[in-house]
Amino acid sequence: MKRIFWSSLLATVLVSTGAYFYYTLPNVAELRQRNPKVTALMELRDEEYKKKNIRGIRQQTWVGYGAISDHLKKAVLVSEDAAFFGHKGIDVNEIKAALKKDWESMSFARGGSTITMQLAKNLYLTPSKNPLRKLKEIVIAHQLEQALSKRRIFEIYLNVVEWGRNIYGIEAAARHYFGKSAAALDPLEAATLAALLPSPRNSQDRSIMNRRNLILSRLASVGYLSNDEYQRAKQVPLYQKVEEETPLLPAQE
Repeated sequence: MKRIFWSSLLATVLVSTGAYFYYTLPNVAELRQRNPKVTALMELRDEEYKKKNIRGIRQQTWVGYGAISDHLKKAVLVSEDAAFFGHKGIDVNEIKAALKKDWESMSFARGGSTITMQLAKNLYLTPSKNPLRKLKEIVIAHQLEQALSKRRIFEIYLNVVEWGRNIYGIEAAARHYFGKSAAALDPLEAATLAALLPSPRNSQDRSIMNRRNLILSRLASVGYLSNDEYQRAKQVPLYQKVEEETPLLPAQE
């Protein structure tokens, strides 16, 4: 009888959870042709700023995939999700590592999110570490991968991700931090912006610098920068440029 009871209870929970997901999941297919005007994260931040009486205008300018510097794309990939173009939205190994870390610390500190999962959360969910919210993030990420191309997912991500207070998307970030378009970003600037992503509103300059240099080292390790270019770039103060007469370019094959 106990076995029947627990089996029935489990079945009820699974059916209820499935029904909940079915009726609350967004229609991601519309993103094939439509650029999202607002995200769940933007609305959450607006409410936070309103409660704190912080005024400001949301900065965001949508740009197509081809109008974004390849340096920026590469820096974000090596920083956030190096296997992005190889997985199907969920990095199983990373999730296992995250679960192990969370179990050991008895918390939900490590997310294990891919770029697709980050986009799912950004567009539709809250930043909560709640396990049910995480499950929904995984399901939506799977839907995004089924409905959209990798290029489209990456394009949307780069256009809606948060890069500072009221700064969303790479074009607004490039203009704000470097006074140039997203298309004109060089490797050093790209690494700097990628370094902001984990904590775009709260990072200290030292932590940003350390993360920027780590990203530069990863770019060098995969041959995108030469060792000399990496050594020179990591000495440049934060938000400053490499000397114009010796521009920083990707390593030549």
